[in-house]
Amino acid sequence: MTRQARLFAIAEYLRGRRTGVTAQAIAERFGVTVRTVYRDLDALRAGDLPLHAEQGRGGGYALDRHYSLPPVNLNAREAAVLIALGAYASRMRLLPFGETLEAALDKVRGALSVSAQRALLSVVEELKFVGVPALPAPAAVRKAVEEAWFTRRPLSVRYRRADGGSGERVVTVVGVIMERHTTLIHCVDSSTGEERHLRLDRVEQAALARSV
Repeated sequence: MTRQARLFAIAEYLRGRRTGVTAQAIAERFGVTVRTVYRDLDALRAGDLPLHAEQGRGGGYALDRHYSLPPVNLNAREAAVLIALGAYASRMRLLPFGETLEAALDKVRGALSVSAQRALLSVVEELKFVGVPALPAPAAVRKAVEEAWFTRRPLSVRYRRADGGSGERVVTVVGVIMERHTTLIHCVDSSTGEERHLRLDRVEQAALARSV
C-alpha cells in the first residue's frame, strides 16, 4: 500500500469509529510502525483533517464528530442549481471562504452522474448573473477570517483606514455583510467591546490571535 493510499485509509478508518484509536492499534491495523503512524497523523493534520487525542478509557486518536455530515439526498437538478449559485458567489468574490466553497462544489459536482453533468451543467451555464463583484482580498486574509468566524476565536488584523493609515486590533468575527460592492466583516473589538464593520478588502493582514 502506498503512503497516499494509507493516509486515505487511515482517515476513513477513523471516520468510521465512534471511539478513539491508539497509535499502536492503527499500526497493527495497517502493518506499519508506531513511528510511521505518528508521521501519518501529522500529515493528516497538515491537510486540515480535524484530528484530536482523547484521554482515558476508550481514548486515542479520533476525528472531530462534526467533521462530516450525514448523506444528503439531492436530485440532479437541485445539485446543478447549487453548483451554479456557488460558482456565481465564488466569481463575484462575495464570500471570504472561497476555498471551502470550491471544495464543497467539487463534492456536489462529483456526486452527479456523467450524463447529469453533461445535461444539467450545460443548462445552468446559460444562467447569467450581472453585477459588480466585491473588491478582492488576499487569500490568506480570507482564510484567517473564515477560521476565526467558524471557530469563534479572536482574530488579529492590520487594517487600512479610509485616510490611508493603518491600525492593528484584535476582534471577534460575529458575521459577514455582503453589499453590492463591498464585503464587510461584522466584528467586536476585543479591547473596547465596540461593534465594528471592517471592509474585507482593507484588511491587509489577518491571523488567529494567541491571546486576547
